[in-house]
Amino acid sequence: MCRRENLKLFLKGERCYSDKCSFERRAYAPGQHGQNRFRKVSDYAVQLREKQKVKHMYGMLEGQFRRYFHLADQAKGVTGLNLLTMLERRFDNVVYRLGFAGSRDQARQLIRHNHFQIGGKKVNIPSYQVKPGDVITLKEKSRKNALITENLEGVARRGVPSWLELNKGNFQGTVKAMPNRDEITMPIQEQLIVELYSK
Repeated sequence: MCRRENLKLFLKGERCYSDKCSFERRAYAPGQHGQNRFRKVSDYAVQLREKQKVKHMYGMLEGQFRRYFHLADQAKGVTGLNLLTMLERRFDNVVYRLGFAGSRDQARQLIRHNHFQIGGKKVNIPSYQVKPGDVITLKEKSRKNALITENLEGVARRGVPSWLELNKGNFQGTVKAMPNRDEITMPIQEQLIVELYSK
């Protein structure tokens, strides 16, 4: 997927930071004609690739992604910004951003397996929208999980965005505010997605 989008999407956790990363080893498009550099790209293709990139980044299917766009379009404010804010506020993304998981896929699995609580209550829905003031806690019996401990040790390399706060000692994360556009560091051009869906 990274090679298709010509961008490192960090879908494989620690592997993406190592020499085993397939994008580092073969930084060209997949397939028989992947190394052909001269390809004419239409406006539609550019918009589609941008949408596919964001969809793969957050690990969603087409129907779910389209539903998010519809909700973002109905909400007040700029549609593209609304969409990114909603995607960032997903529970699986927040768990990944806090460093409890190495990738969003891993975060989704940990949530499904009831490892986390929000405000002391069990939440096992990856698409749950967190709110400012929410406190995400790792369950007591999950604190010895080697995978989670290993992920938390490597969080310094990735960094935690300023709208979130991580308390490693208590295995706790707090949502301090709504995500800001400046804090979404991946090169996303949300306007292209809006143009694609507005046709």
